[in-house]
Amino acid sequence: MKPARWLAPSCFLLALAAAAWRAPLPAAPEFVPPPAARPDRNPATFAAALLPTAAPSAHAAALAELADGRIAAAWFAGTREGAADVAVWFATRDGTWSAPQAIATRESTAAETRAYVRKVGNPVLYAEGGRLHLWFVSVALGGWAGSSLNHAVSGDGGTSWSPPTKLPTSPFLNISTLGRAPPVALADGGLGLPVYHEFVAKHGEWLRLAADGRILDKVRMAADRRTLQPAVAVFDRHHALAILRDGGPGPGRIRVATSADGGQHWPAAAALPLPNPNSSVALLRLQSGRLLIAGNGAGNRNQLLLWVSDDAGQTWRLARTVESDPDELVEFSYPALLQARDGRIHLAYTWRRQGIKHAEFSEAWLAGGTP
Repeated sequence: MKPARWLAPSCFLLALAAAAWRAPLPAAPEFVPPPAARPDRNPATFAAALLPTAAPSAHAAALAELADGRIAAAWFAGTREGAADVAVWFATRDGTWSAPQAIATRESTAAETRAYVRKVGNPVLYAEGGRLHLWFVSVALGGWAGSSLNHAVSGDGGTSWSPPTKLPTSPFLNISTLGRAPPVALADGGLGLPVYHEFVAKHGEWLRLAADGRILDKVRMAADRRTLQPAVAVFDRHHALAILRDGGPGPGRIRVATSADGGQHWPAAAALPLPNPNSSVALLRLQSGRLLIAGNGAGNRNQLLLWVSDDAGQTWRLARTVESDPDELVEFSYPALLQARDGRIHLAYTWRRQGIKHAEFSEAWLAGGTP
């Protein structure tokens, strides 16, 4: 064997190892803690209305508050879920909702990512200063388990968007990463984005994103059964609660994972004593410090309920029934929650698969007050 034959590759590997050894590791993650709890001074109010129709079938709304105080919503709609004409739609509300605009189609996403796209869906919105983030999924082959995650940014409140970038979330064909709930802010300027995987196995995941959008880490949320679509609430710099959709089999309950180290680990905790018929749930820490969950009842998706916890998620009580229909084939599902800076709480959800409904209410109404 000639030593010279191995000299170049050996030098390359040594240089690579040295570079990796010298590369600074990212600091241990910490959450941005929520502001100190303060009471809501708004009177008891509740109002609800459908968003303007974009297409015959609509699903999976997301919400954000823009820098100027407008509420933004995104959802996907088309002739039916998964159809070729489905697009991600966007509208804003300043007293009334604007006409919906398509901000991501299968054609535009394919052209901008230079990849074949068969369908799009599951938008997630997050406002950060003057920037509005959008994550959405695109599928080339198969069902939603074959999704890839795309990211775009708007600097003008959603009027225009950067070309989407496909995030490299998986070494296996870069598929089966889906988003549903908004991220939380990290102390280093990055974001923690709850996502989920559903190719073969189904489980929640946590993407740690740098301030420039790079993926620094991906962590699996532990569970003793199939779970999907985590939503996260932060308590302090180190502690957070994630609730997850129960992926079955059998009658389900809202599943739980917790973190005590800024999102580095997410061990499973005891399920909540709240029903979950394999349906998306939303979680929000209110300005008062209470926790709010929106989800479905035990039967099916024909009830949309609100639960409140006064003790950081240890106990829960049913606060309000937003929608209820005796027909179990009727659907009120996939809720999204947001509390605006003025204290008003916003709820958006799939209404009968025919549109997206938006409700606005106060903590006083949630506590049983009459408008």
